[in-house]
Amino acid sequence: MYRKTYAVIDGPVLEENVKKIVEKYKDYTYYFAVVKNNAYHHGIRVVQNLLKGGINYFAVSSLEEAISVRKMTRSTPILVLEPIPLEYMDDVMNNKITITIESLEYLKELNKQTLPYEIKIHLKLDTGMNRLGFKSSKEVKEAVKIIEKNDKLVLEGLYSHFATSGVRDIYYDRQVETFKELTKEIDLSCIPIVHLDRSLTLATHEKLAFVNGVRLGIVLFGFSGSRKVGVGLRGKLQELKRSLYVKRNHISKTILENDLRVKTAFSLHSEVIAIRKVLKGEVVGYNTYKVKQDGFIATIPIGYADGVTKEFGFVAIHKKKYPIVSDSMDMLMVLVDKNVKVKDKVEIFGDTISIREVTGRLGINAYHLFNQITDRVPRVHKEENGEVEIKY
Repeated sequence: MYRKTYAVIDGPVLEENVKKIVEKYKDYTYYFAVVKNNAYHHGIRVVQNLLKGGINYFAVSSLEEAISVRKMTRSTPILVLEPIPLEYMDDVMNNKITITIESLEYLKELNKQTLPYEIKIHLKLDTGMNRLGFKSSKEVKEAVKIIEKNDKLVLEGLYSHFATSGVRDIYYDRQVETFKELTKEIDLSCIPIVHLDRSLTLATHEKLAFVNGVRLGIVLFGFSGSRKVGVGLRGKLQELKRSLYVKRNHISKTILENDLRVKTAFSLHSEVIAIRKVLKGEVVGYNTYKVKQDGFIATIPIGYADGVTKEFGFVAIHKKKYPIVSDSMDMLMVLVDKNVKVKDKVEIFGDTISIREVTGRLGINAYHLFNQITDRVPRVHKEENGEVEIKY
């Protein structure tokens, strides 16, 4: 790389995360890794690490993403979660991609096509997201009949998506009941794969008896969904309020804390490219930060074009935190001391400054942070036998 700004993706950590998830939640048969948007910006290379850990199905948002994953694995099935325009069914078949059917109209149009090869199908049911999916049990039954009569269409799966965790609301239970209502006219036991849960509901609810698949997203990348219970007086009052709400609304059993010790595999680094001595009263950068006393400003080659702003708060150099006082498209200016030198390594987040610390300061979640780090930042994939730089 020419600019010493890069993200490190620790492959063995991801592999170990999957092993821990499969071991703890061992009653599923199908473990879908959701690797949309370049595997949450970790880089599609991590597909190999996830496979080693025990993933046996992948899920993506588009045909483009599916083809990218297919280059990493010839045989593992890949489900596209959004409908694919029918004119691209040749690409679907040639790459052995599983498609989502989210409406009867779409299915009827697909059924009219002359298909040379089989296409695997998962029906998407709308249980309350109001985004995609069937909303009528009659239409679900009709869809199943259409598929059964076409020897090129294979009904492999049925799924939905939960809008909330159901820990402090009634929507999880409502969606489960809606799913049962939508499937009442078909024999659910004849569907090879049924998957509803995502990372958050996997951790907060017991496995539903009629499902055998789970879609794993953010949990793969180091977030277990465990919640602290009753910390301090305020926490205890909140938990009492939640308990009363649960009892009053007959909410099913939920699990707040878990012992799933997954780790984050994404860290972000740069280096000091310049040091400026500044005097009290001088200003720094576009935001005219006014220097409060004589000191030193370090310039770091990373900025908002990379997804990093002064709102990140701090960087770490030699494991010590230093405040970011100004930002620009390509650089940060950091208030440092005389111990910091040009070419010193800089951690944006990693061992010293955790991802949770950064997301807390920014008021966002890990999904947003990972996707905020742009593709112009090279990913260095760390493996047991060395490192590989991937440029996107």
